[in-house]
Amino acid sequence: MIVSGSQSQVLAAELAAVTGQSLARVEYDRFPDGELHVRVPDPAAERAVVVAATPSSDAHVELLQLQDALREAGVSEITTVLPYMGYGRQDRAFETGEPVSARAMARAISTGTDRVLTVNPHEPAVADCFDVPAESVDAAGRLAEPLPGDLTDPVFISPDEGAVDIAETVSEAYGRGAIDFFEKTRHSSTEVEIEPRDAVVEGRDVVLTDDIIATGSTMSESVGVLQKLGAARVFVTCVHPMLARNAVLKLSAAGVDSIFGTDTLERAVSEVSVAPAIADAL
Repeated sequence: MIVSGSQSQVLAAELAAVTGQSLARVEYDRFPDGELHVRVPDPAAERAVVVAATPSSDAHVELLQLQDALREAGVSEITTVLPYMGYGRQDRAFETGEPVSARAMARAISTGTDRVLTVNPHEPAVADCFDVPAESVDAAGRLAEPLPGDLTDPVFISPDEGAVDIAETVSEAYGRGAIDFFEKTRHSSTEVEIEPRDAVVEGRDVVLTDDIIATGSTMSESVGVLQKLGAARVFVTCVHPMLARNAVLKLSAAGVDSIFGTDTLERAVSEVSVAPAIADAL
């Protein structure tokens, strides 16, 4: 049985279709004082897979309620799939007195589940924060699917060396293309230049890849640089299309041709589903 959080309804339905499992009916509501209330009217299964992205504090609370509702109904085995794990980027205390937010959320989620799957967490070490078996699912290869099939001498570029593995995965899934990453050169305390480390992009189609696009500032700057260097077309891809505030406008103004994301976060640019990758890991 697939049980969906309110932020992951499209993905949950797709996962049910891919796996052949039933899709549970879930009711989402609020009490007059604003507190959340969820209900799974017919939890008729011994095993359940809860699919719930947690991009907000409310989504975290909703997930804990779903887990508890299933336990209360007698479900004996629960797997929790976190397509996108909010608070997952702070995996250490940066200053004295700060929390390790990823650990705090992971411990809370662990109390109501037997196993956890996360999709391309920004910090891979987040899996170690859970008190139950947890593993990461690499769905970056799915980003090759919506790309045009006629890319001209493509080069797949990540915004920094730390994310080059995503560029490699997307290039491999696409079937061809060079791989590179942006390198920063500091000229002064206020002037920083970014450019591809090795690849010549003039006349070539470029695919920018990353795990998440939040505000779009880094990506839009990268798009602008590629335009100045004479790139033919520039496509932006990411696993988690957070795209907060005016991120889409920034990217569009910079000259991006298309933005492609997955359904870990359900947005207008969610062109491809990570359901097959999750199904393989279940």
